[in-house]
Amino acid sequence: MELRFETRRSDSPWVDIVWTCTSARVTAMTSVAAVRWGLVFWEQDGRAYATITGPETRTGTAPVPEGAAFTGIEFALGTSLRAVPTPALVDGGIELPDTTRRTFRLDGARWETPGADDAEGLVERLVRAGIVVRDPLVAEVLRGHSPDVSGRTVERRFRAATGLTRGGIRQIERARRAAELLAAGEPATDVVTKLGYFDESHLARALRSFVGRTAGQLHDGAGGAIALDLDQRLTS
Repeated sequence: MELRFETRRSDSPWVDIVWTCTSARVTAMTSVAAVRWGLVFWEQDGRAYATITGPETRTGTAPVPEGAAFTGIEFALGTSLRAVPTPALVDGGIELPDTTRRTFRLDGARWETPGADDAEGLVERLVRAGIVVRDPLVAEVLRGHSPDVSGRTVERRFRAATGLTRGGIRQIERARRAAELLAAGEPATDVVTKLGYFDESHLARALRSFVGRTAGQLHDGAGGAIALDLDQRLTS
């Protein structure tokens, strides 16, 4: 079976990644912990769907509509939806109603469904309408600055904007990076050193919690379909 991902980084300060995916003979995949919320659009058998996805704090198994084509937008950390607090999206999501192949409904208005090439155009319109917002303090912290407020205030604002703690985000991002390095052929011992894990057991626990793969499975490309763009194509 096969799950093909293609991703690109975005120049928009509001968007982290735009991705597309097609599935063939896949009914389930390993979902991977993720720190960003997003919008996902897909079509299957001539019907269109749209979903708000939330941050994921753990790995799991997710169904995959067979023969579907997806377009996804992962928003930058610190952004959020005016109508839906990001903490309410953690480990969940919301299917948007009344979606067609051309349009979808969000925050009481109808918007044109984007393709991968015009995702930023949609986001710009959502920002201008005040539907996508961000906390400037969180953006400042993410750039490495130290705002003139208490640490408790920073943590509260950070959690309100992202749904996660700063420590939780670091753990998830590090595990995802470890998975990428292992899939690219780096030895586990080198990954431990490069990413600051205590030892290989510490790395193994992180992979089990956040990625759902062992180091050996990632190195060999084994374990089935996975929601992570490791090598453009993941097969089993």
